[in-house]
Amino acid sequence: MWYVIYSEDVENSLALRKQTRAAHLERIQLLVDQGRVLVAGPCPAIDIEDPGEAGFTGSLVIAEFSSLEEAQKWADTDPYALAGVYRKVSVKPYKKVLP
Repeated sequence: MWYVIYSEDVENSLALRKQTRAAHLERIQLLVDQGRVLVAGPCPAIDIEDPGEAGFTGSLVIAEFSSLEEAQKWADTDPYALAGVYRKVSVKPYKKVLP
């Protein structure tokens, strides 16, 4: 089943994001390689694709896992979560309807 993992950043998270970005992306790439990612990416802090020093307010991943518990465990062990980038992470089942 698909699961939405929505993570909200702590204030001024950009430096922490930069330090941990490679490990975070490498981990998501493993799911991509397995065909388990519907979409993933950050939420810019301002209304522009590359917010520069304004940074990001969070991240969204919609990925396939065998259970809610597996999705939650994956989210809890994300490098950004472990480094303190995120202040809150929500994991919920997701049903893709369109397109």
